[in-house]
Amino acid sequence: HAQENVLQRVLQLPVVSSTCETLQRKYSSTKESHPLMASVCEVYERGVQGAGALAMWGMEPVVRRLEPQFAVANNLACRGLDHLEEKIPALQYPVDK
Repeated sequence: HAQENVLQRVLQLPVVSSTCETLQRKYSSTKESHPLMASVCEVYERGVQGAGALAMWGMEPVVRRLEPQFAVANNLACRGLDHLEEKIPALQYPVDK
């Protein structure tokens, strides 16, 4: 568990990944079937990408300074996730089950 990232672990849980896949399919089908919605979505996606890149560039020095604290928080969160996975077996099943 030394190099694990809690966000990656959560996204890999079947219940979470199947929900994300369903949402992605619905989003894609909506974009395909509604041309106006597709153009709005594309503008939004470009804006989010630009804002995300700018935020990461601005936050990089802060993130470097806080890296030890992030590592401790990530480690604690991974241990908490281990406990949840033991206590709630349903997390290992896709949403439809």
